[in-house]
Amino acid sequence: MITKETWVNGLKNGVDTIWELAKVIIPLTVVIAVLKETGWLGLLAGRMEPLMSVLGLPGEAALALVVGYFVNIYSAIAVILAIDLTVKQVTIVAVMISICHGIFLESAITSRTGVKAWPLAFMRILVSILAGLSVNWLF
Repeated sequence: MITKETWVNGLKNGVDTIWELAKVIIPLTVVIAVLKETGWLGLLAGRMEPLMSVLGLPGEAALALVVGYFVNIYSAIAVILAIDLTVKQVTIVAVMISICHGIFLESAITSRTGVKAWPLAFMRILVSILAGLSVNWLF
């Protein structure tokens, strides 16, 4: 049965979640916008363009992948929002980050279970790249 207390708890949990996401997404969006306006993002994109083009992505997408791989999915979403990507490119980045995200945190957790973290992390990155190549090829 839904009560007033249930609604209040749900609302509080929802606001807490929004606040946690906003603390990550808003600063990263501002940083990416500043990098874009100052030309630093263009410099990074130029350097990464040859590698990213194999995946069907612009050079700027390298930043989204790095942030997604090493920080978390929400940070990658902030980067994706700040750069101009097509639906195909967003799909490729999303598939890649879904497979391999938060690698440092998850490697630490994995090592506590007795699994060797580095081979698993390497495998996740490799499978992520292969999946990105596959999605690019299928589109």
